[in-house]
Amino acid sequence: MKMNKKLGSIAFAMLTSAACLTANATDVGQPAPQFTLPTLQADQPTALKQYAGKVIYLDFWASWCAPCRTSFPLLNKLHEKLKAQGFEVVAVNLDEDKANAEKFLKEFPVSFTVLRDAKGEWADQFVVESMPTSFILDKQGVVQNIHHGFASADIKELEEKITKLLAQK
Repeated sequence: MKMNKKLGSIAFAMLTSAACLTANATDVGQPAPQFTLPTLQADQPTALKQYAGKVIYLDFWASWCAPCRTSFPLLNKLHEKLKAQGFEVVAVNLDEDKANAEKFLKEFPVSFTVLRDAKGEWADQFVVESMPTSFILDKQGVVQNIHHGFASADIKELEEKITKLLAQK
């Protein structure tokens, strides 16, 4: 009887710990998981931490994602408008076939950083369940907003949130 109770307590503790680790990876108010991924076109290792001190729009996307066709031009304009204030867009492509992502970028060229997560390992860490899914990180790397999907009307609200974060010390 005592053994069953102990095993039950241990199992409960393990499940609770695992749930907390998974849930906290992308919760608003939690630090973003740190990663290093290659750039899409040059395979240059790029770490998220190299953007420390900047407000980051971390965008997980794929070439087959219809809303991404809307978001990329608008995010590129926003990046150009706010980058001098310390704003960066870091897009993480999840296509298994690199050629599909390269074709997308020829149609929708951008000036921001595009990384590659072909195995989806970091998309799993961030618990990405829809395309696109984006995370706004403050200057300390803490998740301040999670955004699922994208419609052209979203850019105004996102810009407001980003501008407020840029104004903070």
